[in-house]
Order: sequence, then structure tokens, then C-alpha cells
Amino acid sequence: MEHRIFSSENNCEEKLKEKGSVFIAKAFRINSVDEAEKVLDEIRKKYYDATHHCFAYKVFEAGERFSDDGEPNGTAGVRILNAVNRFELTNVLVVVVRYFGGTKLGVGPLGKAYYESAFNVLSACKRIEYFEYIKIEIKIDFNQSSSVYGILSRSGAKKIETIYDNAPIIYAFVKLEEAGKVKKKIIDATKNKASVKLGEEKFLLKK
Repeated sequence: MEHRIFSSENNCEEKLKEKGSVFIAKAFRINSVDEAEKVLDEIRKKYYDATHHCFAYKVFEAGERFSDDGEPNGTAGVRILNAVNRFELTNVLVVVVRYFGGTKLGVGPLGKAYYESAFNVLSACKRIEYFEYIKIEIKIDFNQSSSVYGILSRSGAKKIETIYDNAPIIYAFVKLEEAGKVKKKIIDATKNKASVKLGEEKFLLKK
């Protein structure tokens, strides 16, 4: 199972008009719940005269949240979240600001308008692909360095760093789904002489 993470790289804006109502959709790259809430506060202040400020966001390892902000239940927030999931995005906030135009759209058309607004703005964003990585620590003998570096390189490891003490200690980031295989390959290549430790914390790194 791949642990691919996607995130929008730039902030985007798209507008949709439906029977007099104007829907302004904005997408933001975020890194935490606090950052998402801060952006939401700024949007509410900027568009203080709007009828609704509906949103959905997903944050890596912190979950998701959405809000209809006064619209009929299920017509806004979850529809925005559906668009986010359609693009397999995380670390992203989508806000759809609505200015009511005087004509009620009905539940179906209203939900469609919110989904299309979110879908359109995410389509306009440039998206970058991330993977989940964990840190690996490898203690080896000097004569094992070449084979271990080769295994790490072929596995797509990133930020490889070596500290020399009594013996080399190699630190690197490996893809989460490849970590177990990499560990086994290193142990086999060094005839069980290497000490290999896998960290528990996950990191988002570009592909």
C-alpha cells in the first residue's frame, strides 16, 4: 500500500455564479489545524459582508473538519470535502464564500454549486506529490559503507547523512512502505552485522 500525500502548492481562487448568488472558492496550502483556523479568521474578516463562509480542510495526521456555516445540512461543507477527497489532497483548506443573490437554489442545486466551486478551484491549483517517510539510523563497519549507500540510493532514500565516530552512523529518510524492505536488505548485505533502527515519526517529503 502506497502512502502518497498530495498538497496544493499555490493559493488559488475561482468564482461561480448561480441564479444571482456568487460563490468565491479559495484553496490554501496549510500545515496544521491552527494555520487553517487562522486563515479562516482572515477570510471571515475580508468577506465580512458575505452570507456564508463554508469550508473543509484536511491536515496530515490531524484529520479533517468541515462546516456548512448556516447552509442546509449536507449542502456545503461535506460537498467541499468530497472535492478535496476527489483530488486525494491533504494539508489543504478550501473555503467557499457565498453572496446570496435573492433566489433560493434548493438543496440539490446548492450542493452542486458548492461541489463545483471547490472542484474548480482545486483544478486550477498546481498540485505537488508527497510521500510519507520515516527516519532510519544505521550503524555499520567502515567496510560496509559502500553496499549500504547503494541500497539507500536504489530505494530512493533522501537526506542521507553520515556521522563518523568509532564507526560510521548513517541517517536517512526512507519511504514508509519501503522501510521494512530496506532494513532487511541492509541486514542481509552486512551479514547481520549492521544495527538498523526505524523511527516512529512520519515526515512529508516531496517525491
